[in-house]
Amino acid sequence: MPGKKVVRNDEAKSEPVDPISGQISQRVKLMRQQRTWSLEQLATASGVSRSMLSQIERNQANPTLAVTCKIAQAFGMSLAEFVEIPAASSSIHVIRGDDREHLFRSDEHVEIRTLSPLNLEKDVEFYQVRLKTGGALRSAPHFQGTREFLTVEQGRVRVQSANDSAELNKGDSTTYRADVAHTIENLGKGEATVFLVVIYQ
Repeated sequence: MPGKKVVRNDEAKSEPVDPISGQISQRVKLMRQQRTWSLEQLATASGVSRSMLSQIERNQANPTLAVTCKIAQAFGMSLAEFVEIPAASSSIHVIRGDDREHLFRSDEHVEIRTLSPLNLEKDVEFYQVRLKTGGALRSAPHFQGTREFLTVEQGRVRVQSANDSAELNKGDSTTYRADVAHTIENLGKGEATVFLVVIYQ
């Protein structure tokens, strides 16, 4: 509901937003989108109120050190990893194959690696997704206008976007709406690997 929001003193400071807070704002929004978490889910995981998280993402508040630590821990990161700002000395950003920071999900169903920089504000994200036998990646709707582009590197998969679906084999590509519930499912007998590009409008 519209109206004045009350912010607890232990969550944010009232002075003008500084550049570091701007970096944190970008980081929080990006990490939350990558995990397809809602603000409510992040609030539950971090113990920081939804209204405070919303203000941080909109760069309207300076989070305290304690709040920043809580958010970093919710993402499974150290404070240093969370607030790290890349050096400006090089225009080339390398992501090593063994960089564990970019592996943010790995379980018996799916492994997801981020192939685009985590600490840059952007409207495009690039992933490598490995689906174990019988595995599926089910995602809630992203922001309005979001689309995904997928290419199959290995195996056979089914992509479903709302009520539409398509089966793809190695070398096939597709694009589909991601602002509705969508699923990537492994149909083969072995592991399937796909490359996924998410474009936010």
